[in-house]
Amino acid sequence: QLQLVESGGGLVQPGGSLRLSCAASGFALSWYAVAWFRQAPGKEREGVSCIAIGGGAVYADSVKDRFTVSRDNAKNTVYLQMNSLKPEDTGVYYCAAEISRFCTVQHTAAYRNWGQGTQVTVSS
Repeated sequence: QLQLVESGGGLVQPGGSLRLSCAASGFALSWYAVAWFRQAPGKEREGVSCIAIGGGAVYADSVKDRFTVSRDNAKNTVYLQMNSLKPEDTGVYYCAAEISRFCTVQHTAAYRNWGQGTQVTVSS
């Protein structure tokens, strides 16, 4: 059974850091493009970052230079390092995976496999 599990969310003060993990089971994540999306209350789900099979990364303008996506194929896990967090980064963060050479943060429909999400709250 193909499964994605996010972890690492929590409450952090503005300017702080968190590292999210997306662990896969039931399939080899190395064959998949993986993306991170987030959804704030009352807002649509938006793309944050993604990483292609070859390691190429894409970032939304709002997180560029603050977030870094990486993958550890040996651990079957993708990470999202989030630095200089802002209150507007608050939301539920989801990872998603799809068999594709390339990745996108533009369309949720590009991904068929989703995790259950992890809450990130940035507040003083």
